[in-house]
Amino acid sequence: MKFEHLVEVNDLSNRDAAVLSREEIWFGLLCRAEDARAFLPGLESCTIIERSTDELVRELNFGAAVIRDRVRLRELEWICFESEATAEHAGGSLTISIEEPEPNLLFLRFRYATSLPEMPGSEDAQYADIVRSAYHQSDLDTLKVIRMIAESGRLQ
Repeated sequence: MKFEHLVEVNDLSNRDAAVLSREEIWFGLLCRAEDARAFLPGLESCTIIERSTDELVRELNFGAAVIRDRVRLRELEWICFESEATAEHAGGSLTISIEEPEPNLLFLRFRYATSLPEMPGSEDAQYADIVRSAYHQSDLDTLKVIRMIAESGRLQ
């Protein structure tokens, strides 16, 4: 299954909404890479196994399941999480890109690629719809956490 969508970061028509900068969004995405517990409900620990300037290898411990993934990044542009397939987890990837079609008009583009089949009209297609909906909600929650991180770092 491949799935992608945009999440608007800054609603410039709402003067009461805090405007996030590209740097604040990027910092939030780096927080998700370094320790994803605030972003992934049920995650008990996130351990960095390897590190280089543009890549991390992590172990995500969900209790009964441990997932190993690789995080690649291009500073201020995108971050990609690629999880390895195991008996408990099908594996796949999520790429989150920061898009800015106009100054301060920022979006996050979430691109998923999984091994989940999508045969139209099948049970798998119905399951894929449920997964897409869960991914979308998780992505909205990701932005909420990034906003909380940004707000906690701002001087009042």
